[in-house]
Amino acid sequence: MLKRAVVLAWVLVLVSAGSVSAAVDKRMIVGGTLASVSEAPWAVVLTNSQSSRPTGRWCGAALIAPDKVLTAAHCMTKPLSTYTAIQGRADLNDTSTGRSSGISKIWIHPGYNTSDNRNDFAILTLAEPFRRVAVIALETNPKADRKGAVPTVYGWGDTAGTGPDDTLQKVAVPDLGDDRCLANKEYVANGYAAAANVCAGNGTGDACQGDSGGPLVLNGRLLATVSWGKGCADPSYPGVYAEIASAAATLRQQVR
Repeated sequence: MLKRAVVLAWVLVLVSAGSVSAAVDKRMIVGGTLASVSEAPWAVVLTNSQSSRPTGRWCGAALIAPDKVLTAAHCMTKPLSTYTAIQGRADLNDTSTGRSSGISKIWIHPGYNTSDNRNDFAILTLAEPFRRVAVIALETNPKADRKGAVPTVYGWGDTAGTGPDDTLQKVAVPDLGDDRCLANKEYVANGYAAAANVCAGNGTGDACQGDSGGPLVLNGRLLATVSWGKGCADPSYPGVYAEIASAAATLRQQVR
């Protein structure tokens, strides 16, 4: 499956490292619209000094406390000192906007592994907290992941020509319910699980390369984070997100 930050077999990780093979080509926001930092102040982008992109774009993240951001575990493939978190910068080419912080600590969910891609969570501690910025609450109700809900995903990733890259975008992605992804043998083989994942997107829009770890938001709460999928905005292959509710207790312990 394509992770959006790391390459696992045929999985494309949505990291924007620039070294992902064509076979594992996953997601950025495709088919979306421009988003403002005022509507999503908790949206954070992670850059990395070893990224091949001029802007350093690497992954997405969400501010869940003034000094904590939540992202994908599969994004954490480089030394701690190479990461920078940026808040309030819609266009990554405009370095006159937003604020930035180095990372002082990385915590990876102890249940994460690359064989089934579950618990794809990492919490980063900011060296310089983003104070006076709205944080986003974690969804704790597993029933929030339900067929028919329409959450919105945010990110700075690839757009496949549907918009400018390295610019904060958003797109509504219908929750398809777990049965849709469980019916896909490739997704099941890659570790999709009803309790651990959200299956969303009908082919009109999707997260893509560079969006890994970014927020999937429903009713003002963090429903899930971008994890993996095959292709971008392919109606046969929905996006797979790491569901927050099943891991909320563990994640909240790290925030406290």
